[in-house]
Amino acid sequence: MKTAIVILAPGFEEIEAITIIDLLRRAGINVTTASIAGKNITGSHDITIKADMLLEDLSKSEFDIVILPGGQPGSENLRNSDRVANLLQRQSHKNRLLAAICAAPTVFEKAGLTTGKRVTSHPSEEGKFSASDYKTDNVVLDGNIITSRAVGTAIEFSLFLIKMLCGENIANEIAAKILFQKNKKL
Repeated sequence: MKTAIVILAPGFEEIEAITIIDLLRRAGINVTTASIAGKNITGSHDITIKADMLLEDLSKSEFDIVILPGGQPGSENLRNSDRVANLLQRQSHKNRLLAAICAAPTVFEKAGLTTGKRVTSHPSEEGKFSASDYKTDNVVLDGNIITSRAVGTAIEFSLFLIKMLCGENIANEIAAKILFQKNKKL
């Protein structure tokens, strides 16, 4: 079974986090949520959820993918965490997948993981990627780094993560079950 860890920081973007957790679990991926600040953690829109564990209690340091939801001040809190940076560095050193959405790709930038790589983020964060090849695609893959834009791309991002971990057939099955229609106008 594939494994994923979603790191939550105070002020995380709830839609991004819950969408990722939900869709990956639907695909049969063993998803662990880890908080950097208490098991009960509140997002940027005052929704509190209970994390599976505290990041400081993490004994297993190997996951198929480490995922960072965005939001503010969640992304800033992730950027300021040495524990998060160390986990990302270990994951990258082993060439395992790293994924971030919205403002959270800036955590990868601060950790020196995106230099020369194609990345995307929420448009408000574009200026922080001076050493990267910034793109405006909804989801961008470069090596072991996967980045995405914002809340509006959370489902597409999550399905892409499923595709990377479980294959295109499983991702398409999940997309069909939730009636996901990419690029449909409202």
